[in-house]
Amino acid sequence: MTRPKTYHVTQRPDGKWQARAEGAAHASAVTDTQAAADRRAAEISRNSGGGEVIRHGRDGSIKDKRTIAPGNDPHPPKG
Repeated sequence: MTRPKTYHVTQRPDGKWQARAEGAAHASAVTDTQAAADRRAAEISRNSGGGEVIRHGRDGSIKDKRTIAPGNDPHPPKG
């Protein structure tokens, strides 16, 4: 089984948004909006066995993280 990947959704210098696998040299997807890049990152992650999607703001700070099934959530909900 392959290790789940982490995808980062960040803004490029040209104003477009990208979904890039952690450690990758190139973006997996480039879109006009953050929402579209986020959806594409989740789709790619789901199709490749799950993982994490980390969404960054315009300033590069982390806005939120989520686990895409069947990825392993590092902090699963209790109960």
